[in-house]
Amino acid sequence: MNAIRIRTARSLVRTAAGIMLMAGAGLLPSAASAQKFGPNGIARTETVRHEFDSKREAIQVRVDFAPGASFPKHAHPGVEIAYVLSGTVEYEMNGQTIRLQAGESLYIPAGVAHSAKNVAAGVSAELATYLVEKNKPIVVLDK
Repeated sequence: MNAIRIRTARSLVRTAAGIMLMAGAGLLPSAASAQKFGPNGIARTETVRHEFDSKREAIQVRVDFAPGASFPKHAHPGVEIAYVLSGTVEYEMNGQTIRLQAGESLYIPAGVAHSAKNVAAGVSAELATYLVEKNKPIVVLDK
C-alpha cells in the first residue's frame, strides 16, 4: 500500500511541476486571455512600468486581439518592440504590410505611425515593449 501512495505522490508532484512549467512558458491560458475585450475587440494589460532614466520609462503591455480586431493607425513617443505571443498579427507601417506569427517580432521606431490587425481565425496576442518619454500619452492616434 505504501508503494502505491508513493507513486501517487510522485505522480502528483510531476503533474504540478509540469503545470508550473507550462504556465511559466505561457502555454496555459492567462488571466489576460480571460479578460473582456473592449468595443474594438482589443484588451490591453499593462504588465510593467518602470523608470528607465530621467527622461524615459520602460513599459510593457500585453495586447489581446479578438478575431478580426484591429488597432487603428497610431504612434508612440518612443520606440516599440512588438513580439507576437500567439496567432498572426498584420502590421501596416511605412506603406508596407508586415505579417508576424507567434514567436516573431517587429521594431517600430519612435513616432512612426502604424496599425495592427489580427488575421488569425482565433484570438491573437502580442507583448508590446515601449521605451517612451515620461509624462506623454503612450498611444497617439493618427489624424
